[in-house]
Amino acid sequence: MGIGENKKQVMRTIRKAKNIFLMAHKNLDLDALGSTIGLYEILSNKKKKCYIIIEEKTHELGVEKVLKELTGCIDIIREEDISSKLHKNKKKNLLIICDTNKKELVQSEEALKHFSNKMILDHHNKGNTTIRSQLEVIDTEVSSTCEMIVELVEAYDIELDPYYATVLLAGIVLDTNNFTLKTSKETYYCAYYLSCLGASAQKVQYLLKQDINEYIERNKMLTNIETIDERIAITKATPYTIYRREDIAKIADTLLYFNNIEASFVISKIAKDKIGISARSLGNFDINKILSNFDGGGDSYHGAAVVDEDKISVVHDKLKEIIEEEVK
Repeated sequence: MGIGENKKQVMRTIRKAKNIFLMAHKNLDLDALGSTIGLYEILSNKKKKCYIIIEEKTHELGVEKVLKELTGCIDIIREEDISSKLHKNKKKNLLIICDTNKKELVQSEEALKHFSNKMILDHHNKGNTTIRSQLEVIDTEVSSTCEMIVELVEAYDIELDPYYATVLLAGIVLDTNNFTLKTSKETYYCAYYLSCLGASAQKVQYLLKQDINEYIERNKMLTNIETIDERIAITKATPYTIYRREDIAKIADTLLYFNNIEASFVISKIAKDKIGISARSLGNFDINKILSNFDGGGDSYHGAAVVDEDKISVVHDKLKEIIEEEVK
């Protein structure tokens, strides 16, 4: 069930807690951060002690802008700070996990050990490593976790500051690839509702602006595209360049703009001995099924995987073989 059907359970769980901690996935993007910040505002409105757990020290450009602009406005802590913030009654502590449900993808797996009470708010498919929680609201039909949070903002009639409304809108724009993927009438309504709260489309564009040198570097991969069944595009980086996960996700988004392409897969090194795969689809391919072969995940629209391998060619050949088998 979606967030709307679960809003009473969500609020009941929140009401019982005294100290609430929020955590999203690694490699924060604007959907993960936006949903976390939006929820932080809801909880602050309900007079709850609230903390956001962020372990990463470097972030993609949009996330970096938001965190810098909100310095002093939100309480950000690291895993090592959690113990000092916990309520002495353990049952009064609650961890809410946003925009992921898998333990290896959260900002800090160590942080999970501090809490017996957990809630998950997410829009990705469950998997073998889904975190056990007292309440999970996983709606794979919505565009983004930000869309889920907007539903709560409206349901609880929260007077959201225009800046926070803007960050939530940026998360929706990001995850829908500017309203081209997984967009429903509810998604458009959420965008309209945020605009009524003062969200700025101009500010969203600013948050989503890209670094020109990174853009040029990403575009090098567009010279190495091959297609399968004339509908699926695959490209891989050279073995000498390390890309960030968010960079290969943007390349996968870009490939969907080409004529006849209905799904895209991008492969590159994301660390010395780790290879990342980012995938996108218009909804006609089960990305989750394909990437599960690499212990990754997703849904029919997007997904990702990280492979412990140092040869891109090995991952590329395996992925190509799996896709070719799927489209037979």
